[in-house]
Amino acid sequence: MKEKATSFDIAHLAGVSQSTVSRALNNSHLVNQETRERVQRIARELNYKVDKNASNLRKQKSSTIALLLFEDPTSDDSMINPFFLSMLGSITRACANAGYDLLVSFQNLDDDWHAEYEDSNKADGIILLGYGDYTDYQTKVAQLEEQGTHFVRWGAPDEEHPGVSVGCDNYQGGFSITEHLVRVGRKRFAFVGDSGAHAPEFMARYKGYKDALDKYGQTEYVTQFDAFSTEESGREAIDKILSQKELPDAIVCASDSIAMGVLGALRETKLVVPNDIAVVGYDNIAVSAFTTPPLTTVSQNTKLAGELLVTTLIKAINNEKVNDYLMPAEVIIRESCGDTLA
Repeated sequence: MKEKATSFDIAHLAGVSQSTVSRALNNSHLVNQETRERVQRIARELNYKVDKNASNLRKQKSSTIALLLFEDPTSDDSMINPFFLSMLGSITRACANAGYDLLVSFQNLDDDWHAEYEDSNKADGIILLGYGDYTDYQTKVAQLEEQGTHFVRWGAPDEEHPGVSVGCDNYQGGFSITEHLVRVGRKRFAFVGDSGAHAPEFMARYKGYKDALDKYGQTEYVTQFDAFSTEESGREAIDKILSQKELPDAIVCASDSIAMGVLGALRETKLVVPNDIAVVGYDNIAVSAFTTPPLTTVSQNTKLAGELLVTTLIKAINNEKVNDYLMPAEVIIRESCGDTLA
């Protein structure tokens, strides 16, 4: 008796993956017309029939949430921004409290993650974490929205970024910490961090920084130095800053990782923090309280963030109305800026 044809047989004859066969047979727009027609023709020739029971089973809820972490430049081999490590515990607890399993996956930008979860029963929805370069994966995020995949993204809401977002008010955080530096008497400022559109969180922090200086008339000496969110980038920025004719007396860093590199590089000079130069960071990662000196920074409530990411996604999975959520940022004053809040 001749064996029943499978989707893997079709994939082999069509020269495509099994997941592409599945999408082609369901007329997915993610597969071009020529490939769809070729797959469907081979399926007819093999008298292939879709297993309706299996198809219905795949459409049942898995009670699993997928957390996709994107690679990020780091000082070690983890390629995970340390800021997200503090959020993982909150996400895990929120999933457990809601009766969901959590599937954590590290994704490369070249992977087909934007289509994989549509055709499998791996998860009911996706949480996307990772700064990185948003322009590298914005097309895939748009496709997630177009194909009806339930997902929520960590990041400040933005009309140009598709999907529902939970994020922190990076503009307010950048403004508030710069305002504090002005109020304690700092007059010459440098911002260390990428301010381009492909890094929207850093760009918002930079805009807050600039607007705070404009508000208080501190525009005589204001510079900006590009840097990734790594200690090495912070060190490289100090080399450029020290080559300037006039040095700043305050350095605003777009992340704690950058700030730690800045602090380390300054320790190798005759300049003293905060007497000569104040240094501030952003994120309030755990180690920021133990730098030398302890780092003034901006805190994003990672406990609340994890809970909101999970509850928002579950509402979307249950077809309830969901909205973007923007959390306030909080300035944490420590010794690296040389003063305390009045």
